Amino acid sequence: MEITTSANSSNLTPLVTENYTLKLKQSIQDLLSENQKQFPDFSLFIDAFHELMHANVDPPFEVIWVYAAITFRSRKSEKADSLDRVLAAKDLFQLLLSASSGSVDASKSIALLAPLVFELHNVFKELSGSDLRLKREKKAMREVKSLVGVVLSYIGVCCCQISYEDENDSGLNLSLPFNDLACVWVNSNDGFGSLLPLVSRDVCSWLCIAREFDVAYLSGAVIMEVFLLNLCLSLHLEKTPRDDGLDMNLKAWAVGSISTFQNIYFVEILLRAALETPLPMDAILKPEDEILLRKIVFDAVLLVDYPFCYSNTKHFGSLTLTKLVVTHEAVEHFRGLGDQNRAISYTRAFSASNTPSQIIKRVTSLNGLDEKSGRTNGSSPRALISWLLSLENRGISVFVDDILKNHAKSGLGVSQAEQPAGDSEGKIADDDLFYIDNIAEDGEEDKQNERISYAFVAAAQTMKLTEDGNRKRKGISNENSYPVKARTSAAASNSSSGESEVDDPVSDSDA
Repeated sequence: MEITTSANSSNLTPLVTENYTLKLKQSIQDLLSENQKQFPDFSLFIDAFHELMHANVDPPFEVIWVYAAITFRSRKSEKADSLDRVLAAKDLFQLLLSASSGSVDASKSIALLAPLVFELHNVFKELSGSDLRLKREKKAMREVKSLVGVVLSYIGVCCCQISYEDENDSGLNLSLPFNDLACVWVNSNDGFGSLLPLVSRDVCSWLCIAREFDVAYLSGAVIMEVFLLNLCLSLHLEKTPRDDGLDMNLKAWAVGSISTFQNIYFVEILLRAALETPLPMDAILKPEDEILLRKIVFDAVLLVDYPFCYSNTKHFGSLTLTKLVVTHEAVEHFRGLGDQNRAISYTRAFSASNTPSQIIKRVTSLNGLDEKSGRTNGSSPRALISWLLSLENRGISVFVDDILKNHAKSGLGVSQAEQPAGDSEGKIADDDLFYIDNIAEDGEEDKQNERISYAFVAAAQTMKLTEDGNRKRKGISNENSYPVKARTSAAASNSSSGESEVDDPVSDSDA
């Protein structure tokens, strides 16, 4: 009754400027108070948040989030089977699209999809544990795959609208902690992490604390979840034997997707997720599939030097340090498994990229150091981490993130002896680097829409660096086979899809 009275009285005064802010704060406070009850009833807030929704052309994140939650939950049936839940998820997607249609912030539009991905994950988890003998179960799985594809296309369109140069951080920060926002979707005791089932506890903690409830980073987490969910669906539904090129096709799709999204928040969170062993997917993947997925993710983020990652100076430092630590852990991980080719290829790709020089320049410029000071061991991952930790021991703060710092320390503690700088691992020519470019040349636009699995193999062999890293994107195909252009040689047509060709890339003399 109090809420109804408040809503009616606010109709007498237009919800503009201060009035809108006061109404929002009061409604949020009432919502959180209701959540403290043993059996909260969020339906009481539908009118209040409906009014807040329609009083603003571009409603705040919290308004859309709460309005979608209480509307969806009021319609949700507890007795619905898997297919009904997928159809309900479709309705939720339409609700979120409609609610955020006036938003000028693409990151906000993506971040709002977190509950949708949560629903899709839960349905997939349930279906992946069954034999899919019933027609409705089979149809439900197809519907999940289809909806994930649509969401990926939508994310691709949103990512094209993100401009990091004009980014206004003040419009991307939430007024409420993630845990408070999560309570309208999940049990209040579960916390925000339960709403992001494919994001580890460490990454969730980092999002809440280090990134201070930044919606742009939440959007990156959502992109990563959809990205991983699509890979999991492909592994689960693919009937092709694994030695017939499935892994190469998925690597090609992963590289193409990252190149199309060009989202630095997504890349950094995906890198941080790769630090987890195993990946947080045990509920939906078999152990052997998790191992394959880990290889796909590592190859996609470590064998490719994405030019867009260097375009944002504000977040570049954190991104490059994360890539450094992940590369080192990946090298040690695969060395421990006896996969020396993959370990060498990661080291070579890292040393040949721009990342080592950018890390050195950033650290030295911020701390007034000589670039050569303390650096006698080259630019391999282990050498750079040793140098950075030596600076930390001298009182120079480099790893502002304790999670990364701890990973760096533990990584050196288990490292094998490595060749010093100046050897083959540290001196790789630029021509040895796999570099993705989305810009068509000489009327080759149509060729970009071809499948790129063989291009990935050839590109991994040639590692040819392109000259143009401008931020341009192509359209998203209906089949979610994102176009990507890699400079490759004619040898691509003769390349097999064997994994060893990606493991130890070599320079192509004809490139």
